[in-house]
Amino acid sequence: MVASVVVTGDDRGVFNHVGQCTTDLDRATRFYVEVFGFEVERDLVIPDDHSADLLGLERPVGLRTRYLRKGDFVLELLSFDRVERRAAARVMNETGLTHLSLSVDDLDATVEQVQELGGELLIRLPNAVMVRDPDGQRLEILTMDYQDFVERTRRRDG
Repeated sequence: MVASVVVTGDDRGVFNHVGQCTTDLDRATRFYVEVFGFEVERDLVIPDDHSADLLGLERPVGLRTRYLRKGDFVLELLSFDRVERRAAARVMNETGLTHLSLSVDDLDATVEQVQELGGELLIRLPNAVMVRDPDGQRLEILTMDYQDFVERTRRRDG
């Protein structure tokens, strides 16, 4: 199975995946599989001689990865022998990637699952919530109305 999605429609490149470091690979896998319906695509153990230089880390790296797929989106979970935890929670106006966004059919049930599996509810609005997964990754969860809005906008502007 190919883990790439053509985004540009030309020869400038393809989108492969988004990588996320976790302190517990099995816990993170259970969270994303049970809450959002991801499927485990493959596991890899990356040799230190490949990963240390590429990632700019000291040996031993001890990198294990697990690729999860939901439709065309691939989330790479990374687990290292040594994990550096953030001292403070990332804020939304800090440069870099801020969050992942998903739409679900049942917002209430999803929030309940998030909390049962170690996630944290940050804020709740009528059609959206912001949560953190068990490792603190911020997730925006929207109702499916958002997907309907996106499709209507694409057709209108398209």
